[in-house]
Amino acid sequence: MAEDLMRYDLLAQHALRGVVRLALKRVEREGLPGEHHFFIAFGTREPGVEISDRLREKYKEEMTIVVQHQFSGLRVLDDRFSIQLFFDGIPEELGIPFAAVKGFFDPSVQFGLQFEVAENDSALTASNESEAGPPKEEAPEATGDTDDSNTPPDASNDDSKVVSLDTFRKK
Repeated sequence: MAEDLMRYDLLAQHALRGVVRLALKRVEREGLPGEHHFFIAFGTREPGVEISDRLREKYKEEMTIVVQHQFSGLRVLDDRFSIQLFFDGIPEELGIPFAAVKGFFDPSVQFGLQFEVAENDSALTASNESEAGPPKEEAPEATGDTDDSNTPPDASNDDSKVVSLDTFRKK
């Protein structure tokens, strides 16, 4: 079998991260529709991740955030998003590159994506950005408030887990 010099695995992951970006972009414009809400897992040590030292100390490798009721300042760019969430009653601003996202799950419709985070993802993102030009910034429009009462026990910030897409495939 020939060696995959195109790296289709990375191309597919980059394209699927676009699904996450588009979902967040819609929430930025219109707010969360219906019962939709998101669990987003990301590597806290990945390049470009912006979180407080307090959160980085608590979540050394990975963190799962819930985008549901109490969030504000959602801003989505081509390569990253930022959001304000509350942790122990303290507001925190997070900046998360899409290349750092490890998982995305919307439990209202049982939709999930799982990603491999690798150095090559960052290289692919940088390569695609140079082809497309600099990222376009848009003004944030949506804000909201959150309540983690609908958080399933296996997806809390205290015990981050990523849900595999295979879990939801019909067999």
